[in-house]
This record gives sequence, structure tokens and C-alpha cells, in this order.
Amino acid sequence: MLGESQLRNLADRILGMSKADQTEVLVFSGSSALTRFANNYIHQNVEQEDADIRLRVVLGLSSGGAKIGVASTNVLSDESLRALVEQATEMARRQKENVDFRSLPGPQPIRSVDSFVERTARCGPEERAAVVARICDAAVRAGLTAAGAFRTGVGEVTVANSLGVFAYHREATADINTVVMGETGSGHAERVSLDVADIDGDEVAQEAVDKALRSANPVALEPGEYPVILEEYAVADLLDFFAYLSFGAQAYQEKRSFMSGRLGEKVMGENVSIWDDGLAPDTIASPFDFEGVPRQRVDFVTAGVARGIVYDTYSAGKEEGRQSTGHALPAGYTFGPVPGNMFLGTGDATKEDMLASIERGVWVSRFWYTRPVHPLTVVVTGMTRDGTFLIEKGRITAPIKNLRFTQSYVDALNEVEAIGRETRLLPAIAGHSRVPTLRLRRWNFTGATEF
Repeated sequence: MLGESQLRNLADRILGMSKADQTEVLVFSGSSALTRFANNYIHQNVEQEDADIRLRVVLGLSSGGAKIGVASTNVLSDESLRALVEQATEMARRQKENVDFRSLPGPQPIRSVDSFVERTARCGPEERAAVVARICDAAVRAGLTAAGAFRTGVGEVTVANSLGVFAYHREATADINTVVMGETGSGHAERVSLDVADIDGDEVAQEAVDKALRSANPVALEPGEYPVILEEYAVADLLDFFAYLSFGAQAYQEKRSFMSGRLGEKVMGENVSIWDDGLAPDTIASPFDFEGVPRQRVDFVTAGVARGIVYDTYSAGKEEGRQSTGHALPAGYTFGPVPGNMFLGTGDATKEDMLASIERGVWVSRFWYTRPVHPLTVVVTGMTRDGTFLIEKGRITAPIKNLRFTQSYVDALNEVEAIGRETRLLPAIAGHSRVPTLRLRRWNFTGATEF
């Protein structure tokens, strides 16, 4: 951790070296430590510290067509920084003019957010090992085998540009995941939090071991359409694909999103609301994006109706009067803006309520190896994993062999019959998502496996 003052000085040094029309400096600094375990014992502790600088320069703005160059380094000497500026500038000179680029963003007020927990920042291998031991010991007692990883890290990000933007944020986070396996069944659990003390090894172990034991000796189930209960891990996968395929301005403008041309129309069930809020207290809050623009709450779907998408400065410049919503990725990424703190609104059901309402269906713990088939309609194929169960007459009656599915996630959220009252924070494609459990009227399973 270099600290705000040192990072400001570093950014000023780089900006002072650049003669470009506009210049942007993005710095990531911090450390990350990881405890890996497999076969019920810790086999690796690793830690790294790094500072990465990403520089974007813009030439030719006065001629009406910008040329943009991006370069990066993790060497902070003056010689390295001068070479970085020269490299980014030379790359810009060799680019084609981009007539859609308007400007880097100017400074805006940024709300301060505290995402730094000292206890997490100071967590060492002994503390991580104590949590991992709870999982491994529980697996041994159950005759199972545990594997996974426990990570703690601290990081800081700084964005500065030649128009006067300066933004600084730091955070400390902890996350753990494990898969516990038996001969014929497996279970999974994961947690993420700002405060490492929130990660309870016994709780994680109980969830994963319980699933592994109940998954033993699964029976086959014929593929077809079934009512399903999707646990939070599976629901998080739904939001990942909406973030990846649908809720960004680039996909919207290129008409690759199911939202394109449908704002104000009903696109999902009336009980479904999805939004992004990087300042919410119950996520890993981040007050600005990688251009230094303040994050705004964006409602994607409200009571089933399409409402909005996220923008960065570049995509906003393509629409008259549009402003960035604070969702830019680091310079050099060509994917466009992506939501990073997604939420799916809760309902009033418990998991027991959902279970009791199903005559015959499938309980899905999580999805695995999911891939898009048809981006425009968010048709995704994938598999169930780590706890798939048959529901009969309101009870879980047997573990079943994993099933392959091909399903439109948009259609799925038009089939929501109940939504859980509780949520879980989980890692997402570009940040974190907070999601409840869902009970869906139908889900299309297209194939079965032998395990």
C-alpha cells in the first residue's frame, strides 16, 4: 500500500511528463495473500505485492478524430515512467482516428466510502490456516476430502487525468471457497466479506460437508422441463450473464442486448427487479470507476420493466445528452462498461416455503461451466454441480446425477414464482452480486450425466 499522498505524487509525475492533448493515469497498488488446501491439508501459502500503472494518452482532439494509446508498467522509476509515456504516445500516433471519442471525463464530486477493515488487512497465514483447519477437520470426520482457497488482500486504486480528475479509494477484502468431495457426491460453499471475522470456518464446512453427504449415490433423472429452486450460487450466475451480455451500453448500442429498443417494456416477471449500486452498504462498495467518474445506481429492471443500462464516458458520448454512470473498465479493455455491484430484489419466501410448494422438481445448488449460446436472448448452456436434488411432494427425496441445461435466462426470470427474503453476497464477473434464492416455474434440462 503506497498511500494517497504517494500515489498523488506518482500521478502528478507522470502527467507532467506527457505532452499529449489529454492524459489519464490509473494505478492499482496492494497485496494479496492466498492459502490453498487440497486432500484435507494446506499445501501452499503465497503472497504478492505489486503496483501497476496503466497510462492512456489522447492525441489529435483538435482535428476532430482522437488517437488513443494505452501502455502499462509496474516499475516506478523515473526512467520507466518516461518510457511508459513514450510508449503510450507512440502507440497513439499509430492508431486510426476515433471520431466517436469526445474527451476524458472532467472532475466531479466523489462520495467517500470506507471499504477498509484493518483486521482484514492484518490477517496472516496463521489466521487463514485456523479457518481452513475447521473445514478440513470437518471433512475428515465425515470421511470426505476438502479442497479450496482462502484469500485476503488489501488494495488501492487511484485515477488522475490532465483535466483535473483525482480519485483515491482503498479496500481490504476476504474470500473463501471450498469443494468437499466423497466417492459419489460433492458439496460447495463460498463467502466474501470486507471483514475477515465474518468468515466462519465451521459454517462454511457445515454447508459443504452437508451437501456432499446428501449428494452421495445419486440417481438418474430424465431430462426435461421441471420446476426448480435455484440457490444463491446459481442465481449469481444469471446476473453474471446479464452483466456480460445485456446491461452494458456497448451491447445495447450494437443491438446485441435483449434490452435494445425495449426500455420501458416488460421484459421479466413483475416480481423481478435488478439494479447496480456501487455505493450500497451491503456490497463491496467502490465510489468511482476506472476513469474516476462517480458510480451511480442504475436500475436495469424494475417490477419486470426494462429501465436502463450502464455507461462509461466513451459510450455515453455516442448518445446526445448522455452521461457516464460510472461503470468504465480500465483503459485498454474494449468490452465497454460493465456493472460491478449487482442486486436482485428480495421477496418474502423462505427456502422451506419454496420447497413445500413443489410437487415434483429439482433443487439446484449451483451451476458450472456455463457458456452463452445465443447472446441476444441470453440463452446459456451449462451443468448443475455440487448438490442437485429431486423434490417430490414438497420434500427433497433423493440426490440426482448432474444435469445439463440450455435455457434462456431472460425466459427464466419470466417464470419466477417465489423469491427468497434473505440474500448472499458472492463474487461476480466484474465485482460482486447480492442475490436471493429463486423458485422458477420451469427450467429446461437437456441432458444427463453419469456423475
